[in-house]
Amino acid sequence: MHAQHTVIMAEKITIKDIAAFAGVSAGTVDRVLHNRPNVSAKAREKVEKALKEQNYQPNVYASALAYNRSYHFDMLLPRHEQVAYWEEIEEGAKMAVETRKDFNISINLYYYDRFDDKSFVDATGKSLADNPNGVVLVPVELEVTRQFSDTLHEQHIPFVLLDSYMPDLRPLSFFGQDSFQSGYFAARMLMLIASHDKEIALMKITKNGRVVSKQQDNREVGLRHYMKDHFPAIKIVNLELPIDGTRQQYDSQLEAFFNNHPDIHHCITLGSKAHVMGDFLLRTNRREVQIMGYDMVKKNAECLRQGSISFLIAQHAYQQGYSSIDALFKAIVLKKKIQPVNYMPIELLTPENVDFYRRTQL
Repeated sequence: MHAQHTVIMAEKITIKDIAAFAGVSAGTVDRVLHNRPNVSAKAREKVEKALKEQNYQPNVYASALAYNRSYHFDMLLPRHEQVAYWEEIEEGAKMAVETRKDFNISINLYYYDRFDDKSFVDATGKSLADNPNGVVLVPVELEVTRQFSDTLHEQHIPFVLLDSYMPDLRPLSFFGQDSFQSGYFAARMLMLIASHDKEIALMKITKNGRVVSKQQDNREVGLRHYMKDHFPAIKIVNLELPIDGTRQQYDSQLEAFFNNHPDIHHCITLGSKAHVMGDFLLRTNRREVQIMGYDMVKKNAECLRQGSISFLIAQHAYQQGYSSIDALFKAIVLKKKIQPVNYMPIELLTPENVDFYRRTQL
């Protein structure tokens, strides 16, 4: 005789069920759930006890849809004519809006020049005039950003930081890499192939002698920390290229650099422009030199496949853009608690695994 096998399905507890357990009306339960007035202390206590005992999980999606409100988010990004990293963040953000389109979510993009505080202040002014429900923001210098974040706090507008983590600003959440660890890791990977060199080059894309991002500064701290701890004898030679340089300018500068430093075979850059040197190395047939860099952008991937870039570190920019909008959605629309710090994976790409990297992976 076969043993009988019974499967008991857990039924979803409804507001009516809670009302029956608590001995009150469904309307009273609804008022307690939404924290509305006109409920006696005794009735509230009964409802809360029933909710706890029955482990009631409200259907936040259904509630949010029923309100039929619209939500508007702003995103403030650096201007990016050619920086694919920011484009991917934008793409991810737009996909998050598309995924939640039933909830009437829209997004406005504002751009600013990273080297011009006034341009940032102008963009923040436009955003505030928008009266958004939430903001995603790539910060500039701490004090300049603080003027904006203080106003957002005053107006109870939650905001998410991307790229650079500034806990002093008290954001709802942060998405990005741990820059120090990322730089430390990059140096360690570079030393797998450059440990016998006397010197290595650190290429920087600068404007008025400054690197564009706080994140790159922090990566450099991590990189130098590793080198000091493990390879103090290897000299790090700086190579600065202007951000607005032409290909011709870059070529002559790189040509002069390698003529002056014939012993340099390994280079690193802490931003997404490794392809500037990678392309030059391929065109001038310098097969004995390689650069390591960041970001899985098309031109970098091509140089990686052809051998002028040794390694790339991927930052999952698309995922950052998607997750930042999703965090605002969950906090504002679904009233959910959000994790304050979300570090992205530090993923190493080589010619062997580059074709398996999923750019739009979430």
